Amino acid sequence: MNLLEKIKMQKKEPVKEPQAPSNWIEISHSISRRYHFQSDGQLSVSVVDDSRSVAHRTVDTFLNKFFPSGYPYSVNEGYLRYTQFRALQHFTSATLSVLSTQSLLFAAGLRPTPAQATVVSWVLKDGMEHVGKLICSNLGARMDSEPKRWRILADVLYDLGTGLEVLSPLCPQLFLEMAGLGNFAKGMAVVAARATRLPIYSSFAKEGNLSDLFAKGEAISTLFNVLGIGAGIQLASTICTTMQGKMIVGPLLSVVHVYGVIEEMRATPINTLNPQRTAMIVADFVKTGKISSPADLRYKEDLLFPGRLIEDAGNVKVGRALHKAIKPSKLVELKQIFPEEKFLLSQESKWVEMVLEHNATGEDALRGWLVAAYAADMEKSFHEPTTSALQAAYKKMNDVIDPFLSELQVKGWHTDRFLDGTGSRFAL
Repeated sequence: MNLLEKIKMQKKEPVKEPQAPSNWIEISHSISRRYHFQSDGQLSVSVVDDSRSVAHRTVDTFLNKFFPSGYPYSVNEGYLRYTQFRALQHFTSATLSVLSTQSLLFAAGLRPTPAQATVVSWVLKDGMEHVGKLICSNLGARMDSEPKRWRILADVLYDLGTGLEVLSPLCPQLFLEMAGLGNFAKGMAVVAARATRLPIYSSFAKEGNLSDLFAKGEAISTLFNVLGIGAGIQLASTICTTMQGKMIVGPLLSVVHVYGVIEEMRATPINTLNPQRTAMIVADFVKTGKISSPADLRYKEDLLFPGRLIEDAGNVKVGRALHKAIKPSKLVELKQIFPEEKFLLSQESKWVEMVLEHNATGEDALRGWLVAAYAADMEKSFHEPTTSALQAAYKKMNDVIDPFLSELQVKGWHTDRFLDGTGSRFAL
């Protein structure tokens, strides 16, 4: 057999392709798992060995049940602190609910057991929720703009309603009035809390996992509501069997409850643009040249009085009607200074009025805010006339706006919308 025939025979022999293993073992974080392809092609996983301690396994099980998949890498900064105070808030809220319902039934002339109070509480509070929905139905835009503020207000309303219920045995002749007003306040609180839930959860979503975040967040709420009801039953059977006990425990629980929701909201990095956050972003950029992320600004936000003016951002007020904010004689002049822009700026004695077109986005609001901030800085430093300062500031804004917007989006800000609540806009 010569060399040529040998080569031909080698070519005819089939080449055997390497087969993938049907099963294998992977070891990760002290856990050995066997992976096996079944006959139908499905991959099955089984734990072969788990050398973790009992405490470690318990913690991991808790995280899998009550935290989003991939935690902490699948959520934005601040989620753990938010969850801790959310748990505290729901625990104290549920405890207060049991005590208030017990007081209501006392005021009505009944002497219920603590267990009966927990059952009746759900019936009593649901009635006024429909009225609260009607009252709050026109406040949705405000809640989108300031979800943190309205979430805190919701819990203050809830505690106000609960307080009226707790005090109802002191004046049983006014039982219907106090019970109705208390449940009305609690009904409004429920609507406000639900309306602000989505923007708050959205701020933590990092990998398109909003549904997972929502489900795990509600699981945490349910768990600590149940624990709070248990604590309420214990208190109602012991310390709070008398009004004196309720007068001491009720305010303490309310203070802890409101503190919990305030800290919960402070930890939340809202990433949408509203007047306050836009002004803070622009002020930091004009002062330092750096752009703050949502996590950087979360503890700087004023949750109670968000409408305050920020001098370094040009003392801008936004949302007034066009005919109130800008004199008709100045309208043509301002449109010439800002051609094809979706904002108008008018200098007043102590602040700058900004009016947006009806389809203006967050980017348009940022452009206007930058112009106002640069113009204010130029007037202060060089004492330029208002019109000249606006023209120079507009040119400076156009020089920096593209990298500014790109960096904003990299930091996680959503610039496609500007949430100015019920602010007025114009169309020309």
